[in-house]
Amino acid sequence: MTLDTIAAISTGMSHSGIGIIRITGADSFSVIDQIYQGKKLLSKEPSHTIHYGHIVNDGEMVDEVLVSILRAPRTFTGEDTVEIHCHGGTFVVTKVLEVVLKTGVRAAMPGEFTKRAFLNGKMDLSQAEAVIDVIQAQNEYALKSSLSQLKGSVKGKIKEIRDKIIYHTAFIETALDDPEHISVDGYGEKLYEEVKELIQSLKRLIDSADNGRVLKEGIQTVIVGKPNVGKSTLLNVLAGKERAIVTEIAGTTRDALEEQIYLDGLSLQVIDTAGIRETDNRIEQLGVDKTKEYVENADLIIYVVDASRPLDEDDQKIWQLVSQKKLIVLLNKSDLITMVSKEMLQEAFSQYHSNEMLQEEFSQKNSDDEFNHQSKSLASKGREGGGLNLLTKTIPMIDVSAKEEEGIEEFNKTLRKMFLKKDFSFNEEVFVSSARQKNALSQAYQSLKKVVDSITNQLPEDFYSIDLMDAYEALGHITGESIGEDLINEIFSRFCVGK
Repeated sequence: MTLDTIAAISTGMSHSGIGIIRITGADSFSVIDQIYQGKKLLSKEPSHTIHYGHIVNDGEMVDEVLVSILRAPRTFTGEDTVEIHCHGGTFVVTKVLEVVLKTGVRAAMPGEFTKRAFLNGKMDLSQAEAVIDVIQAQNEYALKSSLSQLKGSVKGKIKEIRDKIIYHTAFIETALDDPEHISVDGYGEKLYEEVKELIQSLKRLIDSADNGRVLKEGIQTVIVGKPNVGKSTLLNVLAGKERAIVTEIAGTTRDALEEQIYLDGLSLQVIDTAGIRETDNRIEQLGVDKTKEYVENADLIIYVVDASRPLDEDDQKIWQLVSQKKLIVLLNKSDLITMVSKEMLQEAFSQYHSNEMLQEEFSQKNSDDEFNHQSKSLASKGREGGGLNLLTKTIPMIDVSAKEEEGIEEFNKTLRKMFLKKDFSFNEEVFVSSARQKNALSQAYQSLKKVVDSITNQLPEDFYSIDLMDAYEALGHITGESIGEDLINEIFSRFCVGK
């Protein structure tokens, strides 16, 4: 593969101690010979050595530098590479790059160094995507997950599955071409068991995608509750700063406030929403409507209850809104005389859900007496510790005082337990971190299910090989072994220049 020589600034454009300009391609060494002044001719120096000297332009010194010489193929891109380490001021770094480009070197496109590493076989596509994930990691778990993928965790698992698929495909195709010497009698039963195992492996990878997304992007979190229950105070406590205006006037928060918060190694994209209540104020009602949109797309709902005030119809509207979401309930203002306890809230939840279920069950009936009788009976079962009360036992409920910052540590522990079911070992766990990878896994999963269906229905063996190859090709999209140029360009266009 013949590629032209490119260069770019590989460090951030800000005042810093050191700036790095990376040059890669066949002419890298001839380029540095033209602009470097020192004791040695760098094109003659051995690989992986560093040299002190100066970058010059028309005989005039531009900067004092250290230059790394890296010879192919033992480089990031697999090509001859030079890295110029200069002073980190934005002006001087740009000036050195201008001197490099003046020799005829082309300025690199976003992600082009990593793209060349992929095209030259230094890494597969899943590892290349992990490079940008490492750069953009915003918490400890995201970084560990990205580094694990960069080391080849996804690549290794996909290769293992593809190797098994291609083995069975090749056997079936060979047997069909030479039936006199190779028999497929009884092969369907053997293939059935092995494909079922592959399906389970794919299912685990698909299920890991949500964890991978949470680790990488953060938990999309929405704080809901009635006006003046302490939502904004809670946001300020979690953020560690005065992010939201707090007053005793109900409805102070009219528009949503967004803040990125780091708790116990996890990152949360927190949205503090307008209080939910019946209101004639059009502006406040717009805020309530917007809250409902945020709830729909949330990974986690923090439902804040003012424990010093009784529950009312507005609480029921909130229960209806959040009933199908992952939820943590915070009974706030525990430092005051409380009127709502966890037990009372569980009872109210149970009665509400019992009524909801019965309304659905009797939606086609007009007997109000029967409905009321059944509703009371079911709610009674909930009070006895059975029935629908089981629904609320899985909802974490925590007494807190946002004002006094009490109960926050228990909230942190609950959050970790909810989203990190165990202590991850990133040397063993494999996490899929992109929607593109998850989609490819889903396609392979469906193709292998068709293989199982074909075996169950005793269809001819050539049906097996068709669907096996579809699964093989779909998995190749993850590693980049069966992917189009347009998609490759799109993936690397999201990278920063210089990486």
